[in-house]
Amino acid sequence: MQGQSQQQAYDRGITIFSPDGRLYQVEYAREAVKRGTASVGVRTTDGIVLAADKRSRSELMEPASVEKLHKIDDHVGIASAGHVADARQLIDFARRQAQVNRLRYGEEMGIETLTKTVTDHIQQYTQVGGARPFGVALIVGGIENGEPRLFETDPSGTPYEWKALSIGANRADVRERLEEGYSDELSMEEGIDLALAALAESGDDEGLEPDGVGLATIGVDDEVYVDHDAASIEGYLDEFGYLAEDDEGAEDDAPDE
Repeated sequence: MQGQSQQQAYDRGITIFSPDGRLYQVEYAREAVKRGTASVGVRTTDGIVLAADKRSRSELMEPASVEKLHKIDDHVGIASAGHVADARQLIDFARRQAQVNRLRYGEEMGIETLTKTVTDHIQQYTQVGGARPFGVALIVGGIENGEPRLFETDPSGTPYEWKALSIGANRADVRERLEEGYSDELSMEEGIDLALAALAESGDDEGLEPDGVGLATIGVDDEVYVDHDAASIEGYLDEFGYLAEDDEGAEDDAPDE
């Protein structure tokens, strides 16, 4: 009981380290990220692929209202996992920083610079009393000096650069699928295939629905963020064999109760 009461005391404030050097509130924020649906990023020779599981909790919910992929500037996009409201705050912050950089310097903001600016902002919320950490992780992907770059932000405010990564639910299984399929020579088409395969790994065995998947790409040649619509996503799912089978026929054949 004494050990439990000590832990409860240390997790009341974000500015207090436990005796073993842990910040419990940051660890709890990471748990919030794990409860979010999966998002995936893949770096290819042709650009960046961002994909997200955006399945809604109810058939009555409009699929377009589930936002997991965000355009920050023409050359950069972000995928999120965790608390949606926290993600929106960081997305707005990133957009403001990108636009300020364009107005001030007349050029687009570098992907690494943008990521570290966002993580600096996140880190401040691990040191200030009366605040809590952001319960969200981000995948920041884009083109910098003609090269694709892919980063992750952590609730602690630490940036990491990746070749391919996932955040959110079932991260270990999704990462294993990415490690199995990744190659430094992946094309954009192959990167989309791998990203969708990883998303399929994070869900059930019934396949993926076009309305339940978000997909965005940023090409090296044009450096333009492209948000793919449901028809385009359905084409990719069908081509690569991840499209969920229509079970209406099975329902029609079922006996009446």
